[in-house]
Amino acid sequence: MAQKQNKSSALNEVDGIPQPEVLSLHSIGKVLDKRKKQPTTSELVSGILNHDVAMLSRAITLIESTNTEHLNRANEVIKECLPFANKSVRIGITGVPGVGKSTFIEAFGKLLTSMGKKVAVLAVDPSSSISHGSILGDKTRMEELVKDENAYIRPSASGETLGGVARKTRETIILCEAAGFDTIIIETVGVGQSETAVHSMVDFFLLLKISGAGDELQGIKRGIMEMADLIVINKADGDNIAKAKLAKTEFNRALHLFPAKSSGWSPKVTTCSAFEKTGIDDVWKTISEYFELVKSNGYFEEKRKDQNQFWMIETINEHLKNKFYHHPEIMDLLEKNKKAVQNNEVSPFAAAMDLLNFYFKD
Repeated sequence: MAQKQNKSSALNEVDGIPQPEVLSLHSIGKVLDKRKKQPTTSELVSGILNHDVAMLSRAITLIESTNTEHLNRANEVIKECLPFANKSVRIGITGVPGVGKSTFIEAFGKLLTSMGKKVAVLAVDPSSSISHGSILGDKTRMEELVKDENAYIRPSASGETLGGVARKTRETIILCEAAGFDTIIIETVGVGQSETAVHSMVDFFLLLKISGAGDELQGIKRGIMEMADLIVINKADGDNIAKAKLAKTEFNRALHLFPAKSSGWSPKVTTCSAFEKTGIDDVWKTISEYFELVKSNGYFEEKRKDQNQFWMIETINEHLKNKFYHHPEIMDLLEKNKKAVQNNEVSPFAAAMDLLNFYFKD
């Protein structure tokens, strides 16, 4: 009778899903303490050299921190890892938003891991100049690659530096190389001057484009075209195949107008569909041909040496700039001079020299 009532009434309570055992405060505390515990420098270095991606991530977090103590520890880790770095190829990939960078990188990365390579993707996300927030969505866009045990994806907020790609990304490359990743891919924001910064830290520069978006050459900055070692026209599928072929012809004509590269390489143009995963192997074939050339003629090593010098100067400039703007007296004087410039009481140039003379009087 009771069973009949249970069936006929929707208000009767039925057996639910068994509840898990209640975690004690002590066990929760142990988990939290473990997370809070900071690994030592030697533990971080050991973990990185043993290909521990958790330790790699924690070390990169130190690099990205603005805390002075964290930066000092990060420098120690980098110093210890440096002898184990510089054994990879570094590929920069840029393109305007909507060109399909994440889809392309995932298809390209999966091709490389299928060949036995270990791939690290350093994806720089645009961050708001107002709220300083960032979506950091590359891990969600690269669903397959993020699950690949031979791949590592590290999204980082661009912040207010040059396109978000500066010293921190350069140092992250060193740690990824020490962790055993032989192919480093750096995805740029695709806006502003980030391409220039990426070009200064990679061996190969790939420009991703799409067809059918108006004049194929309109809006392409001459500087980006000159930096590109390969132009890949993505989304060459369906009705876009014919348009992609036409775009390829137009870009090939444009490339012939630029002066020869010091690397001895003639930039190429190819098409692909990252969505359908067609033409991706041709991209890697072209990149491999490039590396074969520049390693045989000595350009590869010379470019790495020039980049190291460049980043030394950039680091000096960055530290001088930060020290200047965080000087207590300069901060006060800067506010006064800003108001004086706004009120046309003094010229911007005279105000700037006043600040510099005050700072360097020491």
